[in-house]
Amino acid sequence: MKLLIIGLDAAVPDLVFEQWRDRLPNLNNLIQSGCYGNLTSCIPAITMPAWTCMMSGRDPGELGIYGFRNRVDRSYTKMAIANSDKIKVPRLWNLLGDAGWQVAVLGVPGTFPPQIVNGALVSCFLTPGFTSDFTYPLGLKAQIAALQTQSSNDLNFNSLNISPADRIDTSTITPDQDQATAIENNYLFDVPNFRANDKNRILRDIYRLGNQTFNLATYLKQNQQPDLMMLVDMGIDRIQHAFWKYMDPRHPLHEPDSTFADAIVNYYAHVDRQIGNLLAQCEPDTAVLVVSDHGAQPLMGGFALNQWLHQEGYLVFKNAVTKPTSLDRVAVDWAKTKAWGAGGYYGRVFMNVQGREPQGVIPLAEYQQERQKLAQKLAAIKDPQGNLLGVTAHLPQQLYKRVRGIAPDLIVYFQDLAWRSLGTVGVDSLYALENDTGPDDANHAQDGIMIFYDPTRPMGGKRLEGMEIYDVLPTLLSRYGIPMPTGLRGKVWDW
Repeated sequence: MKLLIIGLDAAVPDLVFEQWRDRLPNLNNLIQSGCYGNLTSCIPAITMPAWTCMMSGRDPGELGIYGFRNRVDRSYTKMAIANSDKIKVPRLWNLLGDAGWQVAVLGVPGTFPPQIVNGALVSCFLTPGFTSDFTYPLGLKAQIAALQTQSSNDLNFNSLNISPADRIDTSTITPDQDQATAIENNYLFDVPNFRANDKNRILRDIYRLGNQTFNLATYLKQNQQPDLMMLVDMGIDRIQHAFWKYMDPRHPLHEPDSTFADAIVNYYAHVDRQIGNLLAQCEPDTAVLVVSDHGAQPLMGGFALNQWLHQEGYLVFKNAVTKPTSLDRVAVDWAKTKAWGAGGYYGRVFMNVQGREPQGVIPLAEYQQERQKLAQKLAAIKDPQGNLLGVTAHLPQQLYKRVRGIAPDLIVYFQDLAWRSLGTVGVDSLYALENDTGPDDANHAQDGIMIFYDPTRPMGGKRLEGMEIYDVLPTLLSRYGIPMPTGLRGKVWDW
């Protein structure tokens, strides 16, 4: 038995299943032969922690991971990026590896630093750079380095039936560069600075990264011959953030007749071709699962959460802030502050509680009441036209089975993620059309995609309903007869 999992970060159900299905023949073939449907993500629906939730069957509270950066302690400014060291539960490749499967894991978010697996692992977009140890075993890094410096500089895939149209020439090595610098410049872990205005460079890097991912997957497939191969392509997420306004008339900053109007659909089609190339290398009995951790939608606006908290008297500054400034650069009067927030795809609100935070203001006996009151105030926020904006403030204790680490006191969705949270203070308006951390055309959406083709169980294109990201692990373990860890949140799909 062989299992191939292709992760497409932020792939959108409507685009894959409806609008662009005729442009995606390889995905369409998998749909028609197997089953498919929307895959509801965790809350918050963001890359970290969503991929780990999917692969572990645990929710963000159990993992203690609520975003890319999480509070380290109860101080006011100390936060750390979530990485594999924070993940204390087994993931799919650990469970299958323990059962004797050879695995190859490539670019799955939450895998840096790399940990021991029964096979091979290349870590994710959080890897600092090529000089880091980003593979298991470590010798795999030397293989990648050697491939990068070959004269073809396309990871030596000329013999693997990958068409020239699906390669991007990355030959930028010059004689005066030392080898380490050349490799560092040519190997991408992510699209550098994808929130920027240099769209041609971003587009080029997206294709480079995508080709590199699928080409390296082909190399691992042929050289490692794993029973499980899992890869994640980040290009779809990055291209949607950078180019959505050119595609979608609904976008408030839509630019009609742009030369980038088809950038996103063209990349989806390119990824579909790469999937076809990879499938051609697979054995006939290979089961194929295509998944995304969440979806995407046009970014309709941003709400200045910290500015609003300041105006409502929750967040107090020692001095007036008269120009747009990041909160970590402002002198906050913590002895008078009740709550502060963080920007991002969703809003995080932290409350300043006596006996919990160093300069806590809210008495512990009044904490629950104050939190509910703040949640109600957030729900009453109106948009620029005077209508309810549609703000939902979630309590972690109601979302999760357990709450580990230091969770936000409130997890805030603005209009089901159509609006994002802005952390900047000193702004003239609570509302904005632009992101405050760089140009960004899209925000996340709660539903991603799931396509599953099992050659032993053809399903003829059956559409499944009610699937959640937590269901992926128990469904696969059930399919392959692997004992399940206790306490998993998900269920086995009814198919």
